[in-house]
Amino acid sequence: MELEPSWKDHDCRYLSVSKEDNTSEPDVVDPLLEITPVNDEEKDVVCINSILPDDILERVFGHLPVSTVIKAGCVCKKWNDMLQSERFIQNLPSTSPQKPWYFMFTNDSDPQGHVYDPMLLKWYRFEIPYVEMPSWNLFSSSGLVCFMDNDSRRKLYVCNPVTRCCRKLAGPYGTELSDYCALAVSLDESSRKYTLAIVRSKQAPGEQADWGLSIDVYSSKNKLWTCPVEVNLQAWRSGADSVICGGILYFVVYLTRTLGFISPHYGVLAYDLASESFDIDVVERVILAPCPVTCMRLMNIKEELVMVGGIEKQGRSGVIKGIGIWVLKGKAWEEVSRMPNKFFRGFGEFDDVFASSGFDNLIYIQGYGTPALLMFEMNTKEWRWSHRCPATKKFPLQLFSGICFEPRFDISP
Repeated sequence: MELEPSWKDHDCRYLSVSKEDNTSEPDVVDPLLEITPVNDEEKDVVCINSILPDDILERVFGHLPVSTVIKAGCVCKKWNDMLQSERFIQNLPSTSPQKPWYFMFTNDSDPQGHVYDPMLLKWYRFEIPYVEMPSWNLFSSSGLVCFMDNDSRRKLYVCNPVTRCCRKLAGPYGTELSDYCALAVSLDESSRKYTLAIVRSKQAPGEQADWGLSIDVYSSKNKLWTCPVEVNLQAWRSGADSVICGGILYFVVYLTRTLGFISPHYGVLAYDLASESFDIDVVERVILAPCPVTCMRLMNIKEELVMVGGIEKQGRSGVIKGIGIWVLKGKAWEEVSRMPNKFFRGFGEFDDVFASSGFDNLIYIQGYGTPALLMFEMNTKEWRWSHRCPATKKFPLQLFSGICFEPRFDISP
């Protein structure tokens, strides 16, 4: 197998970010290499810069895959300056063919991992800046990735992992440490502003089945935090997965007390971010899972709420017999596809937890115990494996996880 290239070999330190002022400035690049011709044939080579005008070159670059553009920035100083210019970024065509990348990492202390480009079918060594531990919560929307530490839950960042432009947010520090926490971020394409939501759940004192729920919302337009929801839920608690879709914040909830008329014991609650009101009588409002599932993963696919979940074996809680994909239509889930057995068996040992994320029309699914990566195309309903990831399992209990994001130059936190 060909050794995978290092992303650092190609990015030429595309952008660097100061931790203090959170601003980004291009790094100084190496001078243009002097190429000395060694024969007559090489003397006849004509530099493309002398043939094509800059505006034509920019158009050509704008239709190339992102990874190819970054490599092109390492060819010479002129191209590097051109590809970092405001004119190039502002004139990028909206129809440029890009597919979401998948960033895979392990549970080691090293936050570096590998990123998969499904267009070029290649893996690169990669790292998201400022992620100190791979156990941090990560969530993505469009070209942005937000992440928060799992210990204090005070370190909160929003980042464009391609340009490496990153901003540290002063979080809602007034809230106490929660038992469960879920992140969600949504980008407004017209204004290029984003909304970040944190769903927290903490067990109520003296009541094992009752849980406190709070929702903190950050607007990059106003640069302010609000806490529109702070209530106690009876018999339900939120989990670690949420998503914003069509201005609605959806988050996974779990039944904490046996209610004979409710089955299955998993569901989704919706909160309209514009209304800033929340009805605590959630029994009638919970959108129940279509069947007994585990490891529910929510994602925004073309502004539709999509769920990926492990289908439990009957009578064996926590043991899954397959993985299904559903889309929410009104208040009911409509099945899109189930993973064929040949792919499900291809993961080898598969427990009840797995990683899954998606964007545009592509969904990624990965088992925690293996670097194998499976893809599902929503348009064609096609399942297929990615090219083999160079990451290897170094010890039996090593775990893998990951997240997908849209590679973009034109988004900044």
